[in-house]
Amino acid sequence: MSRHLGSVRARATLGAVLVVAVALLAAGAAVLLSLRANLLGEAGTQAERSAREVAAELAVRTPYDDLSLDVDDRPVQVVDEDGRLVAASEDLERISGAGTPDVRPRPAPSATDDDDGDDDRDADDLKPGDIGDRTTVGDGSATIDGDTEDYRFAAVPVETPDRGRLTVYAGAPLSAEHGAVDTALTAMLVGFPLLLAVVAAVTWLVTRRALRPVEGIRREMAAITASADLARRVPVPGAHDEVARLARTTNETLAALETSVERQRRFVADASHELRSPIASLRTQLEVAAAHPELLDLPGAVADTVRLQRLAADLLLLARLDAGERPAGARVHLAALAREEAAGRAGVRVRAEGAVPVAGSRGQLGRVLANLLDNAERHARTAVEVSVRREGGTAVVGVADDGDGVPAADRERIFERFVRLDAARSRDDGGAGLGLAIARDVAARHGGTLTVGDAPAGGALFELRLPSAP
Repeated sequence: MSRHLGSVRARATLGAVLVVAVALLAAGAAVLLSLRANLLGEAGTQAERSAREVAAELAVRTPYDDLSLDVDDRPVQVVDEDGRLVAASEDLERISGAGTPDVRPRPAPSATDDDDGDDDRDADDLKPGDIGDRTTVGDGSATIDGDTEDYRFAAVPVETPDRGRLTVYAGAPLSAEHGAVDTALTAMLVGFPLLLAVVAAVTWLVTRRALRPVEGIRREMAAITASADLARRVPVPGAHDEVARLARTTNETLAALETSVERQRRFVADASHELRSPIASLRTQLEVAAAHPELLDLPGAVADTVRLQRLAADLLLLARLDAGERPAGARVHLAALAREEAAGRAGVRVRAEGAVPVAGSRGQLGRVLANLLDNAERHARTAVEVSVRREGGTAVVGVADDGDGVPAADRERIFERFVRLDAARSRDDGGAGLGLAIARDVAARHGGTLTVGDAPAGGALFELRLPSAP
């Protein structure tokens, strides 16, 4: 049960039903109160009209026997100043709770009362033939021919020329008010639950339809997780809504994850392949030396060990970069760093325009320059030139050689890991194919770029662009 109530669909349905229920209760209460007030006001008006008609007859000295006391089957009685009954409707047995001499009502102004008028005549100021402007209304009951019902009564005073002060009590039945209120209440008690059921059903179905693509995305993601097949994609709904955007974003995430996993797989496979060669060579030399010490190739063993050490260092740096390692924000002068890396290299000339400072890791940026210089020396015929300059807010380091250059078709591929061009297939000469990949990754981590183009001397020109420090 809690599982179903915990779903988005159930919560949305419950919320909609609660909101509609509160609105219906408030509206129903307002309607019932308004209906009852209107019907009571109408009954009071009818009772007052009947009382004033009889009061008008009394004001013109109409005998009691000739009064219109049985019009419209409304109970009417007339009492004098001493509270004695002097006239009443036929078959009227008793009036209670309406201001009769026996039971006084709670006075309340009627709809025709006017407290601000200067012409209102109080009951004590009436002259012979005058009818009081103020009417006292109240609810009570009347027994007519043995039947007792609720009425709305109005009491009107009248000053007669011959019989003194009289008070006319006339009533209007409240059966219509009770019937209308009961009918409206019954309709609400029957209709409200039906309406709430319709709201719940519609909300449930609409929410189910809206969330159906989400369930499809969840099932497909569960299947992808179970199968570990990152080539699969979640279904994208045809509508242009939040669910469709969620599906597209999920597919983009899956594509990026697939690319990352595939890249890691290739990296592991290539790294294993690259490590296998120096390890196998070193093992072979050691096994031969163990059997025949006089055949030990010590320089070759040292060279394989150095190569293995460099490869391990490159792989470790790439792993740190892939893990999102951020460079330190130290201030680095590229001109001084370029001269430092070029020192001791034959045929390398540095041309700098100022210090050209940047913010980053001195060690990583030095590694970039070292890799670019190694690559340039490997392909240069005679000379390598390093230029350091500032272009607006960008620091630019160029490394140019006078070799054969890089074909346009390979100018992006050479930055991939473990990629060697045909001219650098030799493991001894071309390395493991990680130098340029590391250089571009470090440049990207520093917010810069690394590209290759044509050098003025006809070789390759590698340009490192970084945001310059102020």
